[in-house]
Amino acid sequence: MNFTNIWTERYRPQKLSDLLISDENRKIFESFRTSEEIPNLLLTGIQGCGKTSAAKIIVRDILQCQYLYLNCSDENGIDTARNKISTFAQTKSIDGKIKVILCDEFDNFTGEGQRCLRNTMEEFSSITRFILTGNYKYKIILPIQSRCQEFEIIPTLEQCVHRCYEILKKESVTVSETQKIRLIELVRTNYPDLRKCINEIQKHSTDKVLNIPENKVESLLSEIFSLVKSKKIQELRKFLIENEGMFNGDYQNLLRKLFNYVDKEEKNTELKKYYLLV
Repeated sequence: MNFTNIWTERYRPQKLSDLLISDENRKIFESFRTSEEIPNLLLTGIQGCGKTSAAKIIVRDILQCQYLYLNCSDENGIDTARNKISTFAQTKSIDGKIKVILCDEFDNFTGEGQRCLRNTMEEFSSITRFILTGNYKYKIILPIQSRCQEFEIIPTLEQCVHRCYEILKKESVTVSETQKIRLIELVRTNYPDLRKCINEIQKHSTDKVLNIPENKVESLLSEIFSLVKSKKIQELRKFLIENEGMFNGDYQNLLRKLFNYVDKEEKNTELKKYYLLV
């Protein structure tokens, strides 16, 4: 199936230099090229920030090793741990190198499956390594976490804005001065979910002209912040219930966006701390 018309696929990172990661993480990942041994890795971060791309680049571009990929949203039980994972882990690779088992979205793996997996990680550590990705680290049992080196994959806001500009330029999309401002707001609203940002700019780039509508979420955050400052708690609760559809009932994501909004709008450091705690 051809996905070249989907920007998130067309511009999916293929090599280390494409990844939006910290300089420290980039340096460590680059060092894997000359290492005969690598540790088990746990890559964490919000959805759409590049965890899966980073994991695949490590095995394909950096290590160039034999690997098994598993989507743990679909295969997440003890049968997978005992059969697919253990079977692959216990055999030596064709080229004699370390093999890798890439467990994507591992935070969806069952507790029973995780407990079984920790023994596999120990027993076949001489020939097999694991790269795990997950949005929620707390869902991964501590014995698994302690067997891995953890890397948080979170691009900076500036990196996300720059990547979106790069894509628009490559797609020959015209961006007016007003749209440049709205683009920054769009990225800030969805940050650090770069995948969502890229999907949004493609949606709003019909006829090769960027046309992002006025940010309704920004207006929503402004009203919430105003009610917080006025200490109108009952009115705030009513407002959130009435406008739940604007954020699909995702209060965790709304809270994250609200924190970013308060940090941007409130200049007084002490008041900022107070509002964030409220």
